[in-house]
Amino acid sequence: MVDQPADGVYPEYWEADVVLRDGGTAHVRPIHPSDADAVQAFHVGQSQKSIYMRFFAFKSKLSSKELKRFTEVDYKDRVALVITIGGEILGIGRYDRLDDPAEAEVAFNIADAHQGRGIGSILLEHLAAAARENGIRKFSAEVLPENRKMLMVFSDAGYDVKRHFDDGVVSLEFNIDPTDKSRAVMESREHRAEARSIQELLAPASVAVIGASRKWGTVGYQLLEHVIEGGFSGPVYAINPEALELAGMLSFARLSEVPGPVTLAIIAVPYDEVPKVVQECAAAGVKGIVVATAGYADDGERGLARQRELVRQARENGMRVIGPASLGIVNTNPAVSLNASMAPALARRGGLGLFSQSAAIGVSLYAASSRRRVGISTFLSAGNRADVSGNDMMQYWEDDADTTAVGLYLESIGNPRKFSRLARRLARTKPVIVAKSDAMGLNLPPGHAVRTTQAPSEALDAMMRQAGVIRVETIEELMDVAQIVSSQPLPGGPGIAVFSNSRALGKVVADSAARQGLGVERIVTDVDLDAGMSRALPALRRSLQETLTADTVYAAVVALLPAHGLTVEKIAGVLAECSAAAGKPVVAAFSGILDPSIYVEGMVGAEPEQPHQPAPAPPVPCYSNPGAAVAALAAVVRYAQWLDRDQGLFVEPEGCHPEPARADLEVLLRDVGGEQLVRLDQDTAARLLGHYGIGLVPYVGFETAEEAVAAAGQLGWPVALKTTDPALRHRLDLGGVRLDIQDADSLRRNVLEMRKSLERYGSPSLEVQTMVPVGQACTFRAIEDPLLGPVISFGLAGDAVNLLDDWAHRVPPLSGSDVHDFIRAPRASRKLFGYQGLPAVDVAALEDLAARLTRLKDNHPEIALVHFNPVLAGPDGASILAADVRIANAAQRTDSARRAMRS
Repeated sequence: MVDQPADGVYPEYWEADVVLRDGGTAHVRPIHPSDADAVQAFHVGQSQKSIYMRFFAFKSKLSSKELKRFTEVDYKDRVALVITIGGEILGIGRYDRLDDPAEAEVAFNIADAHQGRGIGSILLEHLAAAARENGIRKFSAEVLPENRKMLMVFSDAGYDVKRHFDDGVVSLEFNIDPTDKSRAVMESREHRAEARSIQELLAPASVAVIGASRKWGTVGYQLLEHVIEGGFSGPVYAINPEALELAGMLSFARLSEVPGPVTLAIIAVPYDEVPKVVQECAAAGVKGIVVATAGYADDGERGLARQRELVRQARENGMRVIGPASLGIVNTNPAVSLNASMAPALARRGGLGLFSQSAAIGVSLYAASSRRRVGISTFLSAGNRADVSGNDMMQYWEDDADTTAVGLYLESIGNPRKFSRLARRLARTKPVIVAKSDAMGLNLPPGHAVRTTQAPSEALDAMMRQAGVIRVETIEELMDVAQIVSSQPLPGGPGIAVFSNSRALGKVVADSAARQGLGVERIVTDVDLDAGMSRALPALRRSLQETLTADTVYAAVVALLPAHGLTVEKIAGVLAECSAAAGKPVVAAFSGILDPSIYVEGMVGAEPEQPHQPAPAPPVPCYSNPGAAVAALAAVVRYAQWLDRDQGLFVEPEGCHPEPARADLEVLLRDVGGEQLVRLDQDTAARLLGHYGIGLVPYVGFETAEEAVAAAGQLGWPVALKTTDPALRHRLDLGGVRLDIQDADSLRRNVLEMRKSLERYGSPSLEVQTMVPVGQACTFRAIEDPLLGPVISFGLAGDAVNLLDDWAHRVPPLSGSDVHDFIRAPRASRKLFGYQGLPAVDVAALEDLAARLTRLKDNHPEIALVHFNPVLAGPDGASILAADVRIANAAQRTDSARRAMRS
């Protein structure tokens, strides 16, 4: 639940930019009284049939009374949203609350010219989200049977729609709380729209370079030259008002003079000219712009204002923005052959998709791929990442047949929940390698709404591991891994063989592999390269082929020192043959050669005459450092193991009832305003947790010893005696806890003794609690993070978490495999499975508690904090001895139940 809108005021986040089904953009916002003329124009522009479908009668014009009713709403009981492009209304959706305060009637009207663009579905999502915030749980609608398009909007939304036919009208009703099906429908639509949006940019039908110059060395000159020399398959137009001819072709003074349509505009003009150019692009129907111009987020507050206005202007007119300060984009597919970047030549064609934020990092990433001879499919430099992001690219890459692996260098993650969802889905089919600057944390880049994370930094890494992301630290490490995943089969297990022409080097490599979690099954150090290539190569081939046939060997590392007559190219050719024959990856390290890849003709093939032609021979990843080879292979092995595991379904334990919990929270939060946190008392917390099958061990506070005895009789003997002081209530060694008190006399004595011993701590109050079987003390914590959303943490209570910070973190939702790994992730978790003669605890009970807490926190962002400490895990169950539950008005999660582009 969020702050309720006052009369005439709506939450700012109700406004949103969205991507339509065809990849274009539009703006969703609540209606305003000032929209009366625009609503009338929208209505008059509709066909008679559309008007009849909406009103069940023909109205040539809306009356003043009708316009007033339609445009003046209270944003609570009556809400209306409009979707616009360039200020023109394309569609209207509205709801009116009925006599039942939990139900509202909903209606839509979509412009004839824009039907089929998914506008009705988007309006339904946003209306449903607003309605839920206002306490509405059900929508109803009346639709004429012949209005099939609107009937499809409701039936395809993923809700359980009930319908009946009465008096010539189809009556519909459905619960609007998100379901697994409705979320899946929304995500599928979002995926198709965003992938289409990026496809329009990376495979445009035509390109215009605005700011093209004949002055050598300028950005405009280079961009035009690179597009032409890269062999772009479509028309290219040069726009410069001061030149009649550029790059041997006719130049145009302005975009409106171009004889054909323009899909993509590359803008390289001073920043003060960009707004005019963007407006010209909008008038010309351009689908997207690449802004190479700097002077935005890098120019302080003035630049930030310019950047926000740039994005607003472009999205308002249906365009996506790459940049500003973008290095450009590349697509090596021969049917496109686009080098709209500052790179001097079109990259080698291959299967690696690349994304970077800053132009400087983009240059390094592009250069590293070229130096390593790693072919790429597409490359996008987002610059300031004002609009198009890594999430957008992952949507595109998922369906792109040219891309087999992806690499992203991220300086920030603006929507981690969405990133996790997309990366997890993409990683099931294509390896996802991410290098992220730790210096940036999770903050958004300059120019975006500032939100900082409250979660531990380890939570981001945990989220990436859950999603199957291969996490690396640097560009070089990214390319180390990319060399393997873009050319080699995935290893079937952790067992490897090490080959070397040096016993010492072989041992060092084997030790390094073991530290990386690889199992070294064989070490072969009798590789003799001094015997001459004619004898050495056949021997190496036989030995490697024999070793790779072993069932326990899934990959090989060949680490070689320089030797007389050693030819890197020929050795790499042998390794490639053996790898291909066995279907197992082989990586090579040629120590002493700074960049062995440039010598390996057999690894990458001869430099092709045409840059988009693929290399003719299977590549073998080559490194100058054996440690880098081993680390990259180990990362790929971990990814392959994640891929092979049964991820399981997202966990939904029996006995979880979100509806009663939601109703309780609405009542509790009714009088809570702003950022105020409210701590729930024991009974209220127990009732809320009970909706998810989470039980607390009861306790009772008291003032006198006789009250303690009465409470113990109510709870049942034996009992524990505790102080309520949060720093002492779990400390047996400091006198804050006394256990296994069997009778009234013993309890009276212990109360007296504890009060005396705690006088030095200010005489905190006391309580008695039901005794539970002894076990291992654990702790769970769940928070609502502004960026990551719900974050769940687990550790073994005491020194493990207090001194060593030995926590495990996860970001819901969690699969069965995620929950399994979560409980086993802390280093101290070995104590749960029997340690130094202690019995193993009921780990299944801890997993069940983790699953229930995960669902509770994922379903209810209003729950700001849950802290269970301690949870006593014994051989036959787990008991929560203390719970701290706090609630607050919820902020909007970055990946909410409405589609919206980042602001």
